Amino acid sequence: MLKDVQGQVDQRHIALKQVGIRDIRWPITLKDPHKGVQHSVAVISLGVNLPHEQRGTHMSRFVECLKEMGPIHPHDLEIVLDGLKEKLGAKKAMLDMRFPYFIEKKAPVSGKTGYLDISCHYHAEKGETFHLDVGVNVPIHTLCPCSKEISKYGAHNQRARAKITIRSTKPVWIEELVEMAEASASSPIFSLLKRPDEKFVTEEAYENPRFVEDAAREIALRLNQDERIDWYRVTVESEESIHNHNAFACVEKED
Repeated sequence: MLKDVQGQVDQRHIALKQVGIRDIRWPITLKDPHKGVQHSVAVISLGVNLPHEQRGTHMSRFVECLKEMGPIHPHDLEIVLDGLKEKLGAKKAMLDMRFPYFIEKKAPVSGKTGYLDISCHYHAEKGETFHLDVGVNVPIHTLCPCSKEISKYGAHNQRARAKITIRSTKPVWIEELVEMAEASASSPIFSLLKRPDEKFVTEEAYENPRFVEDAAREIALRLNQDERIDWYRVTVESEESIHNHNAFACVEKED
Protein backbone atom coordinates (compact mmCIF):
# COMPACT_ATOMS: atom_id res chain seq x y z
CA MET A 1 0.00 0.00 0.00
CA LEU A 2 1.53 3.32 -1.12
CA LYS A 3 1.65 6.17 1.35
CA ASP A 4 -1.04 8.88 0.90
CA VAL A 5 1.05 12.04 1.33
CA GLN A 6 -1.78 14.36 0.22
CA GLY A 7 -3.96 12.99 3.00
CA GLN A 8 -1.49 13.93 5.74
CA VAL A 9 -2.59 16.34 8.47
CA ASP A 10 -1.30 19.88 7.96
CA GLN A 11 -0.26 21.78 11.10
CA ARG A 12 -0.30 25.32 9.68
CA HIS A 13 -4.06 25.81 10.14
CA ILE A 14 -4.57 27.68 6.86
CA ALA A 15 -7.51 26.67 4.69
CA LEU A 16 -7.22 27.15 0.93
CA LYS A 17 -10.08 28.67 -1.07
CA GLN A 18 -9.29 26.62 -4.18
CA VAL A 19 -6.89 23.91 -5.26
CA GLY A 20 -7.07 21.90 -8.45
CA ILE A 21 -5.97 21.68 -12.07
CA ARG A 22 -5.84 24.45 -14.64
CA ASP A 23 -5.86 24.69 -18.45
CA ILE A 24 -6.30 21.04 -19.36
CA ARG A 25 -7.42 20.53 -22.97
CA TRP A 26 -10.30 18.09 -23.14
CA PRO A 27 -12.64 16.83 -25.88
CA ILE A 28 -16.25 17.68 -25.06
CA THR A 29 -19.69 16.94 -26.46
CA LEU A 30 -22.16 19.83 -26.36
CA LYS A 31 -25.92 19.67 -26.69
CA ASP A 32 -27.02 21.35 -29.92
CA PRO A 33 -30.66 22.43 -30.39
CA HIS A 34 -30.57 21.66 -34.12
CA LYS A 35 -28.21 18.70 -34.58
CA GLY A 36 -28.59 17.03 -31.19
CA VAL A 37 -24.91 17.31 -30.27
CA GLN A 38 -21.68 18.81 -31.57
CA HIS A 39 -18.08 18.09 -30.62
CA SER A 40 -15.47 20.61 -29.56
CA VAL A 41 -12.26 20.94 -27.52
CA ALA A 42 -12.33 22.92 -24.28
CA VAL A 43 -9.68 24.43 -22.03
CA ILE A 44 -10.88 23.50 -18.54
CA SER A 45 -9.94 24.41 -14.97
CA LEU A 46 -11.34 22.58 -11.95
CA GLY A 47 -10.97 23.38 -8.26
CA VAL A 48 -12.28 22.62 -4.77
CA ASN A 49 -11.78 24.13 -1.33
CA LEU A 50 -9.20 22.49 0.93
CA PRO A 51 -9.74 22.46 4.71
CA HIS A 52 -6.92 23.65 6.95
CA GLU A 53 -6.17 20.18 8.35
CA GLN A 54 -5.59 18.50 4.93
CA ARG A 55 -2.15 18.87 3.34
CA GLY A 56 -3.10 18.37 -0.31
CA THR A 57 -5.80 17.33 -2.74
CA HIS A 58 -5.91 14.31 -5.07
CA MET A 59 -5.26 15.78 -8.53
CA SER A 60 -6.06 12.57 -10.42
CA ARG A 61 -9.65 12.66 -9.21
CA PHE A 62 -10.31 15.87 -11.13
CA VAL A 63 -9.46 14.11 -14.37
CA GLU A 64 -11.58 11.12 -13.35
CA CYS A 65 -14.57 13.45 -13.00
CA LEU A 66 -13.93 14.85 -16.49
CA LYS A 67 -13.97 11.33 -17.93
CA GLU A 68 -17.47 10.81 -16.51
CA MET A 69 -18.83 13.96 -18.14
CA GLY A 70 -21.53 13.37 -20.74
CA PRO A 71 -23.02 15.74 -23.35
CA ILE A 72 -23.03 19.23 -21.83
CA HIS A 73 -25.78 21.77 -21.50
CA PRO A 74 -24.67 24.57 -19.11
CA HIS A 75 -27.04 23.70 -16.26
CA ASP A 76 -25.84 20.06 -16.42
CA LEU A 77 -22.54 21.27 -14.94
CA GLU A 78 -24.10 21.16 -11.49
CA ILE A 79 -23.90 17.35 -11.72
CA VAL A 80 -20.17 17.60 -12.49
CA LEU A 81 -19.59 19.84 -9.46
CA ASP A 82 -21.56 17.49 -7.21
CA GLY A 83 -19.28 14.69 -8.41
CA LEU A 84 -16.18 16.76 -7.61
CA LYS A 85 -17.42 17.52 -4.12
CA GLU A 86 -18.16 13.87 -3.46
CA LYS A 87 -14.90 12.48 -4.88
CA LEU A 88 -12.73 15.02 -3.08
CA GLY A 89 -14.73 15.40 0.13
CA ALA A 90 -15.06 19.13 -0.49
CA LYS A 91 -17.71 21.66 0.46
CA LYS A 92 -17.24 23.84 -2.62
CA ALA A 93 -16.28 23.09 -6.22
CA MET A 94 -15.54 25.22 -9.30
CA LEU A 95 -15.39 24.56 -13.04
CA ASP A 96 -14.19 26.99 -15.72
CA MET A 97 -14.53 26.00 -19.39
CA ARG A 98 -13.62 27.86 -22.59
CA PHE A 99 -14.35 26.40 -26.02
CA PRO A 100 -15.35 27.22 -29.61
CA TYR A 101 -18.93 26.52 -30.68
CA PHE A 102 -19.96 26.43 -34.32
CA ILE A 103 -23.23 27.73 -35.73
CA GLU A 104 -24.26 27.04 -39.31
CA LYS A 105 -25.28 30.25 -41.07
CA LYS A 106 -26.95 30.78 -44.42
CA ALA A 107 -25.92 33.70 -46.63
CA PRO A 108 -28.86 36.15 -46.87
CA VAL A 109 -29.39 35.96 -50.68
CA SER A 110 -27.64 32.92 -52.15
CA GLY A 111 -28.44 30.66 -49.20
CA LYS A 112 -24.89 29.27 -49.25
CA THR A 113 -23.96 27.87 -45.84
CA GLY A 114 -20.85 28.29 -43.76
CA TYR A 115 -19.89 28.05 -40.09
CA LEU A 116 -19.57 30.91 -37.62
CA ASP A 117 -17.31 30.08 -34.67
CA ILE A 118 -18.33 31.53 -31.32
CA SER A 119 -15.91 31.72 -28.40
CA CYS A 120 -17.83 30.51 -25.33
CA HIS A 121 -17.17 30.48 -21.61
CA TYR A 122 -18.88 28.62 -18.77
CA HIS A 123 -17.97 29.37 -15.15
CA ALA A 124 -19.79 27.26 -12.54
CA GLU A 125 -19.50 27.05 -8.74
CA LYS A 126 -21.35 24.91 -6.20
CA GLY A 127 -21.29 25.24 -2.43
CA GLU A 128 -24.70 25.13 -0.80
CA THR A 129 -26.18 26.59 -4.01
CA PHE A 130 -25.29 26.43 -7.70
CA HIS A 131 -24.03 29.50 -9.58
CA LEU A 132 -23.42 29.57 -13.32
CA ASP A 133 -22.15 32.26 -15.70
CA VAL A 134 -22.60 31.61 -19.43
CA GLY A 135 -20.60 33.80 -21.80
CA VAL A 136 -20.35 34.25 -25.56
CA ASN A 137 -18.08 36.41 -27.73
CA VAL A 138 -19.97 37.15 -30.95
CA PRO A 139 -18.41 38.81 -34.03
CA ILE A 140 -20.69 41.50 -35.46
CA HIS A 141 -20.56 44.34 -38.01
CA THR A 142 -21.00 48.00 -37.03
CA LEU A 143 -21.27 51.10 -39.22
CA CYS A 144 -20.72 54.54 -37.68
CA PRO A 145 -23.85 56.77 -37.60
CA CYS A 146 -21.76 59.93 -37.32
CA SER A 147 -19.60 59.01 -40.31
CA LYS A 148 -22.72 58.30 -42.38
CA GLU A 149 -24.30 61.61 -41.37
CA ILE A 150 -21.34 63.87 -42.11
CA SER A 151 -19.76 62.14 -45.11
CA LYS A 152 -20.63 62.82 -48.74
CA TYR A 153 -19.72 59.26 -49.69
CA GLY A 154 -20.17 56.11 -47.59
CA ALA A 155 -19.34 55.64 -43.91
CA HIS A 156 -16.58 53.87 -42.02
CA ASN A 157 -17.51 50.42 -40.75
CA GLN A 158 -15.72 47.60 -39.00
CA ARG A 159 -15.90 44.24 -37.33
CA ALA A 160 -16.85 44.39 -33.67
CA ARG A 161 -17.23 41.94 -30.79
CA ALA A 162 -20.26 41.61 -28.55
CA LYS A 163 -19.31 39.90 -25.29
CA ILE A 164 -22.36 38.75 -23.32
CA THR A 165 -22.28 37.02 -19.94
CA ILE A 166 -25.49 35.96 -18.23
CA ARG A 167 -26.90 34.19 -15.17
CA SER A 168 -30.29 32.61 -15.70
CA THR A 169 -32.92 30.63 -13.83
CA LYS A 170 -33.49 28.36 -16.82
CA PRO A 171 -31.25 27.21 -19.69
CA VAL A 172 -30.50 29.69 -22.46
CA TRP A 173 -29.03 28.34 -25.69
CA ILE A 174 -25.83 29.83 -27.12
CA GLU A 175 -27.77 30.39 -30.36
CA GLU A 176 -30.24 32.65 -28.54
CA LEU A 177 -27.48 34.93 -27.24
CA VAL A 178 -25.88 35.05 -30.70
CA GLU A 179 -29.21 36.08 -32.24
CA MET A 180 -29.58 38.90 -29.69
CA ALA A 181 -26.10 40.20 -30.51
CA GLU A 182 -26.61 40.04 -34.28
CA ALA A 183 -30.03 41.70 -34.13
CA SER A 184 -28.44 44.60 -32.22
CA ALA A 185 -25.65 45.19 -34.75
CA SER A 186 -25.58 46.94 -38.10
CA SER A 187 -25.32 43.51 -39.71
CA PRO A 188 -24.34 39.94 -38.81
CA ILE A 189 -20.99 38.41 -39.79
CA PHE A 190 -20.84 35.51 -42.28
CA SER A 191 -18.09 33.10 -43.30
CA LEU A 192 -19.39 32.59 -46.87
CA LEU A 193 -20.79 35.37 -49.06
CA LYS A 194 -21.33 35.46 -52.82
CA ARG A 195 -21.52 38.84 -54.62
CA PRO A 196 -25.31 39.27 -54.17
CA ASP A 197 -24.86 38.47 -50.45
CA GLU A 198 -22.04 40.99 -50.11
CA LYS A 199 -24.22 43.67 -51.70
CA PHE A 200 -27.07 42.82 -49.32
CA VAL A 201 -24.88 42.87 -46.19
CA THR A 202 -23.16 46.12 -47.19
CA GLU A 203 -26.46 47.88 -47.79
CA GLU A 204 -28.07 46.41 -44.67
CA ALA A 205 -25.25 47.80 -42.53
CA TYR A 206 -25.59 51.21 -44.22
CA GLU A 207 -29.30 51.29 -43.43
CA ASN A 208 -28.70 50.26 -39.78
CA PRO A 209 -25.83 52.39 -38.43
CA ARG A 210 -24.79 51.57 -34.86
CA PHE A 211 -22.35 53.08 -32.41
CA VAL A 212 -20.94 50.58 -29.90
CA GLU A 213 -23.18 52.41 -27.41
CA ASP A 214 -26.22 51.64 -29.58
CA ALA A 215 -25.34 47.97 -29.94
CA ALA A 216 -24.71 47.52 -26.19
CA ARG A 217 -28.04 49.14 -25.31
CA GLU A 218 -29.94 47.13 -27.92
CA ILE A 219 -28.54 43.88 -26.53
CA ALA A 220 -29.44 44.98 -22.99
CA LEU A 221 -33.03 45.69 -24.08
CA ARG A 222 -33.35 42.16 -25.45
CA LEU A 223 -31.84 40.62 -22.33
CA ASN A 224 -34.19 42.67 -20.13
CA GLN A 225 -37.16 41.20 -21.97
CA ASP A 226 -36.09 37.61 -21.25
CA GLU A 227 -37.59 36.53 -17.92
CA ARG A 228 -35.08 33.67 -17.59
CA ILE A 229 -32.14 36.05 -17.23
CA ASP A 230 -31.37 37.38 -13.73
CA TRP A 231 -28.09 39.18 -14.43
CA TYR A 232 -25.93 40.12 -17.39
CA ARG A 233 -22.87 42.03 -18.48
CA VAL A 234 -22.53 43.22 -22.07
CA THR A 235 -19.42 44.72 -23.66
CA VAL A 236 -19.32 45.73 -27.31
CA GLU A 237 -15.89 46.60 -28.73
CA SER A 238 -15.18 47.64 -32.31
CA GLU A 239 -11.85 47.30 -34.09
CA GLU A 240 -11.97 50.84 -35.46
CA SER A 241 -11.09 51.10 -39.15
CA ILE A 242 -10.05 54.80 -39.16
CA HIS A 243 -8.57 55.13 -35.64
CA ASN A 244 -5.50 53.66 -33.98
CA HIS A 245 -7.63 52.61 -31.00
CA ASN A 246 -10.71 50.49 -30.37
CA ALA A 247 -14.04 51.82 -29.11
CA PHE A 248 -16.09 50.05 -26.45
CA ALA A 249 -19.28 50.31 -24.39
CA CYS A 250 -20.32 48.23 -21.38
CA VAL A 251 -23.60 47.74 -19.50
CA GLU A 252 -24.33 45.53 -16.52
CA LYS A 253 -27.59 44.57 -14.81
CA GLU A 254 -27.47 44.55 -11.02
CA ASP A 255 -28.07 41.23 -9.22
